[in-house]
Amino acid sequence: MSKKNIVVVGAGFAGVAAAKKLSRHFKKNPDVLITLIDKHSYQTYMTELHEVAAGRVQPDAIQYDLQRLFSRNRNVDIITDEVTHVDREKKVVTTSSHSFNYDYLILAMGGEPNTFNVPGVDENGFTMWSWEDANKIRRHIQDTVEAASNEHNDEKRKAMLTAVVSGAGFTGVELVGDLMEWKDQLARANKLDPAEFSLYLIEAAPQILGVVTEKEQQKAEKYMRKQGIQIIKGNGVANVKKDSVELSDGTVIPTHTLIWTAGVKANTDAAAYGIEQARAGRLVANKYMEAKDSEGVYLAGDLVYYEEPDKNNAPVPQIVQSAEQTGHTAAANIIASIEGTEKHEHKGTYQGFMISIGSRYGVAYLMDKIHLSGFIAMLVKHMVNLFYFMTIGSGYYFVQYIYHEFFHIKEKRNIFRGHLSRLGNVLWALPLRVFYGSMWTWEAVKKIYGLYGTTSWFGDEIVLPFAWLKEATTGASEAVTDTAAAVSHPVFGLSYAYGEEPMMIFKEAPEWFNSIMQVMIPNPEMALFFQKFMTIVELLIGLAIIAGLFTFLANAATIALVISFSLSGMFYWVNMWFIPVAIALMNGSGRAFGLDYYVIPWIQKKLDNWWYGKTKSIYRPGIGQ
Repeated sequence: MSKKNIVVVGAGFAGVAAAKKLSRHFKKNPDVLITLIDKHSYQTYMTELHEVAAGRVQPDAIQYDLQRLFSRNRNVDIITDEVTHVDREKKVVTTSSHSFNYDYLILAMGGEPNTFNVPGVDENGFTMWSWEDANKIRRHIQDTVEAASNEHNDEKRKAMLTAVVSGAGFTGVELVGDLMEWKDQLARANKLDPAEFSLYLIEAAPQILGVVTEKEQQKAEKYMRKQGIQIIKGNGVANVKKDSVELSDGTVIPTHTLIWTAGVKANTDAAAYGIEQARAGRLVANKYMEAKDSEGVYLAGDLVYYEEPDKNNAPVPQIVQSAEQTGHTAAANIIASIEGTEKHEHKGTYQGFMISIGSRYGVAYLMDKIHLSGFIAMLVKHMVNLFYFMTIGSGYYFVQYIYHEFFHIKEKRNIFRGHLSRLGNVLWALPLRVFYGSMWTWEAVKKIYGLYGTTSWFGDEIVLPFAWLKEATTGASEAVTDTAAAVSHPVFGLSYAYGEEPMMIFKEAPEWFNSIMQVMIPNPEMALFFQKFMTIVELLIGLAIIAGLFTFLANAATIALVISFSLSGMFYWVNMWFIPVAIALMNGSGRAFGLDYYVIPWIQKKLDNWWYGKTKSIYRPGIGQ
């Protein structure tokens, strides 16, 4: 097969989905090169823009570096550049710095806000369709609230503390919900009364959230109104000025913040490519996601206009599910074209819609029959987001999502109200860490030297209480019987009490555990080796915990040891505190006056560079450059 160059323009949901599918399919074919071009070096997680704009997560939380996403996809060349021209006759994509020949082209540049030429939106309002937009809104609100805290004119102050969101679709509702939560934090930081803030949600249509059922609409509206959001329906924005917004019926709302989320259209750059356009500038595609009258050119994402026959000829929706599915269809048909197999018709499958209203409440409508709200709806939304990282094969961002949504969250802004946040000071774990490590170290020392009348695990006597080992040792079985007879009336307890005999967790090992151990330790010779080995492990674990070195792994190992000792019939209920202490110390305790403060970041950096390579602000032609 002759070499094939596939160029994908746009690294949004559609472009990434298409590039991933192509890369996996052709991973063993050196004759196929996929070139992914985007003006940014990262993918923006568009569905979380509202979280950045309203201060819930840090701006970099929704930037997914393309090098990290494609570092293991060796046949994908990442290019950071802006496409300036597409020559469909010569099959050349021209960027600001380079040109790329292609055999197949996927255009997936996405969309951009559609202001419908409403006067003043471009000059005086804010749109939210990019990482830059979200940051601009975030900074504007912070600066405006800070200025309002020093404003003596009551009317102007009220206008500065009023925000209007135009458009009550997914984006508008999610944004106003996060602004609703943020106002309390902003008020506290600037010594303001939260009651001074006003939030408006404006919708020209007679209902909000048109893609879900009336049940979700009513629940969402009820919740927002209860939280103080003023909702105006059937009355759109007609004019935007620097310090006010005028509605269609003439109502004027004094405000310095109008955020427009009321419409989306195709990326305007696409107009220059000579492909037939439909409503809102979207490019017309056939059932295979091929651009009309454009050989080798495929379309994906918000750019596509394709009427789905099984959806009453409605155009494919401009949502994430559709973006990924059109990307997969385009990629599948390029694969079919290269390999001479049958092409695949696009069939959109939309499993449901999930809308967050702030960080703690949401509504969802799944599979055309399941209605969810509150905690469960939000949990499902998080699970779907995590599933996305699995589909694109990014374990790194799977973990990062969990960190920034649950463990590194501030102001209790998640469904668990901050209970999972680990931004606390681990210094207070230092005494416990040293004590716990010392305990394991001392236990190992006792086993080595046989102190205080104990039997040395480094001697020639078998200490492990397994029957087959005792039977192989002369007189040992009688000794076990005599010892057992001496024990009387053990009492259950989780701490020692004077005069009581502590109760063991298991008097003898369960049969299934015995079977495993008999394979691992079949004879006295192996038992003696195992005793010495386990003692050394205990010593190393204790020293590691004291020093704060690999504390997560060391404490996880102590849990495994406790379970093993318990099943062996060698552990008492009074010592079960070992496990909760180990779990507590796994929360980064080695970073306070411990070696993990130095070692873990160094290892993370080395592993990061080895696995992903060095991330850059600009990726140039040439895989690995």
